[in-house]
Amino acid sequence: MSAIQTTATPRHRVVVVGGGLNVVRALEHADAEVTVVDRTNHHLFQPLLYQVAAGILPPGLIAPALRSVIKKQANARALLADVHDFDLDRRVVHAEGPDGQPLELPYDSLVVAAGATHSYFGRDEFAEYAPGMKTSEDARHLRDQILLAFEMAELSTDSAERAEWLTFVVIGAGPTGVELVGQVAELAHSVLPRDYRSIDTREARILLLEGAPSVLPPFAPKLQAYTHRRLEKMGVEIRTGTLAIGMDDRSVTVKGPDGEETIRTRTRIWAAGVAASPLATLLARSSGADTDRAGRIAVNPDCSLPGHAEVFAVGDMVSLNKLPGIAQPAMQEGKYVGKLIKARLSGDQNVEPFTYFDKGSMATIGYKSAVADAFGMKVTGFLAYVMWGFIHVLYLIGWGNRLGTLYTWLRALVFTKNRGHRIITFEQANDQAQGHRLNAGRPAAGDAGVRPVQTPVQPSAQPVSERAG
Repeated sequence: MSAIQTTATPRHRVVVVGGGLNVVRALEHADAEVTVVDRTNHHLFQPLLYQVAAGILPPGLIAPALRSVIKKQANARALLADVHDFDLDRRVVHAEGPDGQPLELPYDSLVVAAGATHSYFGRDEFAEYAPGMKTSEDARHLRDQILLAFEMAELSTDSAERAEWLTFVVIGAGPTGVELVGQVAELAHSVLPRDYRSIDTREARILLLEGAPSVLPPFAPKLQAYTHRRLEKMGVEIRTGTLAIGMDDRSVTVKGPDGEETIRTRTRIWAAGVAASPLATLLARSSGADTDRAGRIAVNPDCSLPGHAEVFAVGDMVSLNKLPGIAQPAMQEGKYVGKLIKARLSGDQNVEPFTYFDKGSMATIGYKSAVADAFGMKVTGFLAYVMWGFIHVLYLIGWGNRLGTLYTWLRALVFTKNRGHRIITFEQANDQAQGHRLNAGRPAAGDAGVRPVQTPVQPSAQPVSERAG
């Protein structure tokens, strides 16, 4: 067992688990040693993950290396390790390094910002057939799966099999589902038609399933109606009031207003629900705190755990004032906790409880088309598209990534309407040309995700900025 000492001096030790970059930044000038421990070596900007899946952006533009992000902050450092337990009595975090070596991380203040993972509404077996998207690895896997479907359709000589490859089903019409299905439609109808000789990609059948009565359930009716009309104009078949009740490697069975139906498809994408990271359950078990049905841990008004004023949890994994599990609360909570720890170190014990400022929600639909409920306005179309682009570029880390994203957007969405990052990277386990099942595994680098918990929470509005606290 290795004990990781943050410093030889008696400075206050802060351990931040997961995507707590706002915590780290708020502690930049504090008299403390800050250690960020994460199972990945990058800081992910989740709202643009779907553009990696669509081949628009490379992962590096939205997931800069964590060490690079904090290199100028003298009192902070990063560790690549997987946290698996907490000893709150000893004030130690238990983790494993990349080689499996056990590590102990002692702390004086602990902040856990582990985020959320996929929820399959108690049907975890769906994960094998309908991947979700929470990590850069997930997004690359989806890109592979979508692009390979067109390749397999090109190879197929059987019309029924070809139709299966050209049928895409996105489950969940929240912001992530709407953005993904819009990109699949643009790939099929605008980007790929001239690339293939044996198939017409414009014949692809693209379905969007939603259990609620409308698309974008958290948004205003005006924005829902616009999104519905726009998607249908793009060739998307929308099924509201419809649930996925069964799956195998070549179909999905749904139950809607007209009863049950089996849809033959090789590509299913899950965007229907999220649940708290399993670390929330571990933290609750260690502290005695309660969790809700989505696995989120209950915290005090200052984001600390009951009975443990030195331990904080922020973001998608916490239950606080009925706030939605989206980016804006996570970011604001992270910044608040960092300032709270800094205030305590300076002797100020009278910090006000956390208050949330709602900056609104946005979602893109397709080229020059988006919806925005922000700054007291409900905006659709091109103006919303520009607002969405400005906000998301603003929240990217580093001018290099911002300028690189703008250049890539201009190239992919304005001048050429192409997708410059359409690389298929994972190995095929069987002879796909004979119609065998796609390899559903991750690339050799390993699975960057976490095991989903059983009980889901309904998807909520896409934030106007990143998830990390």
